[in-house]
Amino acid sequence: MATYKVRVATGTDLLSGTLDSISLTIVGTQGESHKQLLNHFGRDFATGAVDQYTVQCPQDLGELLIIRLHKERYSFFPKDPWYCNYVQICAPNGHIYHFPAYQWMDGYETLALREATGKTTADDSLPVLLEHRREEIRAKQDFYHWRVFLPGLPNYVHIPSYRPPVRRHRNPNRPEWNGYIPGFPILINFKATKFLNLNLRYSFLKTASFFVRLGPMALAFKVRGLLDCKHSWKRLKDIRKIFPGKKSVVSEYVAEHWAEDTFFGYQYLNGVNPGLIRRCTRIPDKFPVTDDMVAPFLGEGTCLQAELEVRPAPAETPAPFLASLAGIPPLPTCGARASPSPARTPRPCPRPTPAPGRQRLLHLRLGSRAPRMGAYLPPIAAPLQKGNIYLADYRIMEGIPTVELSGRMQHHCAPLCLLHFGPEGKMMPIAIQLSQTPGPDCPIFLPSDSEWDWLLAKTWVRYAEFYSHEAISHLLETHLIAEAFCLALLRNLPMCHPLYKLLIPHTRYTVQINSIGRAVLLNEGGLSAKGMSLGVEGFAEVMVRALSELTYDSLYLPNDFVERGVQDLPGYYYRDDSLAVWNALERYVTEIITYYYPSDAAVEGDPELQSWVQEIFKECLLGRESSGFPRCLRTVPELIRYVTIVIFTCSAKHAAVNTGQMEFTAWMPNFPASMRNPPIQAKGLTTLETFMDTLPDVKTTCITLLVLWTLSREPDDRRPLGHFPDIHFVEEAPRRSIEAFRQRLNQISHDIRQRNKCLPIPYYYLDPALIENSISI
Repeated sequence: MATYKVRVATGTDLLSGTLDSISLTIVGTQGESHKQLLNHFGRDFATGAVDQYTVQCPQDLGELLIIRLHKERYSFFPKDPWYCNYVQICAPNGHIYHFPAYQWMDGYETLALREATGKTTADDSLPVLLEHRREEIRAKQDFYHWRVFLPGLPNYVHIPSYRPPVRRHRNPNRPEWNGYIPGFPILINFKATKFLNLNLRYSFLKTASFFVRLGPMALAFKVRGLLDCKHSWKRLKDIRKIFPGKKSVVSEYVAEHWAEDTFFGYQYLNGVNPGLIRRCTRIPDKFPVTDDMVAPFLGEGTCLQAELEVRPAPAETPAPFLASLAGIPPLPTCGARASPSPARTPRPCPRPTPAPGRQRLLHLRLGSRAPRMGAYLPPIAAPLQKGNIYLADYRIMEGIPTVELSGRMQHHCAPLCLLHFGPEGKMMPIAIQLSQTPGPDCPIFLPSDSEWDWLLAKTWVRYAEFYSHEAISHLLETHLIAEAFCLALLRNLPMCHPLYKLLIPHTRYTVQINSIGRAVLLNEGGLSAKGMSLGVEGFAEVMVRALSELTYDSLYLPNDFVERGVQDLPGYYYRDDSLAVWNALERYVTEIITYYYPSDAAVEGDPELQSWVQEIFKECLLGRESSGFPRCLRTVPELIRYVTIVIFTCSAKHAAVNTGQMEFTAWMPNFPASMRNPPIQAKGLTTLETFMDTLPDVKTTCITLLVLWTLSREPDDRRPLGHFPDIHFVEEAPRRSIEAFRQRLNQISHDIRQRNKCLPIPYYYLDPALIENSISI
């Protein structure tokens, strides 16, 4: 008689326990046990419990391979879901086997679990294990299906069709609830989330905290009458009245300095959309900026052509980006700022050097705290002797029709913005054109224009930045792509596969938050329809255009900085921090991958891996060859790069574009979602009144703020990057790699916090302690 000691761990989240009966079958190399009920006196499988049982077998089962958990009805009690963390079995010889589950058992069913050692198909030779792999993948592919959300966008998980409940009241003709919550300004399509599989849903705690934070703010807006007010804001300072109760240093700074040119340029480097700006070496024909226009804003002894030219950096000045490729880039701390580069040699220009531009002061009736130009940052470092002109081009938004909000047609534009990084270390806008087509009705606005003309031109650029951020950088390039990564993983890799173990922590709750996003943002009556100039169709069109241009190289972070020409731009904290996290992540992935894949042949010969990669290419990139996404992977370095891109996209990249969106959006003029007047076609006509009449009305402002506040507030039950409480890896080498990865992230976090002590505007969005393992909000 062989005795096996069994430990069964139930999840710690509220309602994880069950009253149903649980039985166990153990399968080993030398036989299979009988199904045995796991039951002792008192309550079994309570929330957070680790229950211990003894299983008797007539003979030793040898090496344990698989267990089966059978969930059946208990007495007269109704069906009760159960979340199982893991099962551990101590064999008669003292060896402990770990069987990870970390999933719900909803109905009366049987769940087969393999021992936790990571294995590819090539590592399995026993027919029972090979059959288990095939059966697990077959079952998941039967359960999880792809579905077209919108043509041209990544496909997503199919949720079973909604069926209205059977009417049990006396009036069967009563209309079905339409999804509107009293007092809440938009329709929430609860049908899009109601039938999600339990394994894809938020935990009870996360769900409760999400909606508890949503309700009070919506009620406060409603009681104050803000959600019913379709009028313009009377004064800019009135917008402060809708600020969320919890303010931050950054949100307060934005409200005070939003109109300054210095802060406008700063946001391209360290705002919520820091991946758009690129170095400009030639002024495009569609943006006819001349030297005479911008000369006063470039400084003495230079000209536009000289600032456009890319010149070699001094040999003794290493590019910080190149230094970072050798390891985690050092982050400057107090007293360790880069010293200014040598003064640039003046170049002869075809005109006399004009006097410097006049100092601009903009009084916006914000009481005594009028914005101060140049107040936001001390000099960072003089630019290297390279091109100092940068371009933000929003061509992707050209020609998209607008909708009507609050009974008034909205307006749209696709601007171009030229910026200059000056010797004092500040990125400054020097020219703005509000159309992709130059002409007499499309003037080029300059800092020397009237204060209100220049401010409104910058506000139009910030309006375009809203869509570039929310539709492309945030929703498409993190949420939707990550969901495709997740679904392909679930459908093609069994739980014992090393890549499944490596990647599953980075998919937690992604499908749930995307379902909420579709229910709140991209449905008829949702935020896009009620609070954005482009409406649902226009917002989706921006994403469709962006996906058609998305490339594999653009998701490879080091290459993206080089391709945009910003690899040596001083004061670019997003680049410095993201490269630090990328390098730590890449090293961690390399250690895991090389442990399980000793050769290129092992990569090329893994059919489950190849199916995963091929399905991402087909369902996420829609089979577009020009994307450069691989259909298959043939070498270990290719696999390392691919997996690093996946994890970075699902964690750090999302944190960079999501964590700060409320801080930069709370002050609406800095990030308007709609504009009520057409783009200005002549100079000298803008006043405070026309400026206020162009901004979103009170109701639209509050709707946008309410939804973005809800979708950007991280609910409870979060897991920071590198923290993996679910034990998927049991081998010693991967466990050491996880610990080393965590230590590297702790050092990066320390360096970032030390650097931020010296900055008037701290940049902490890529602090590993604040980065979530997955996209869960």
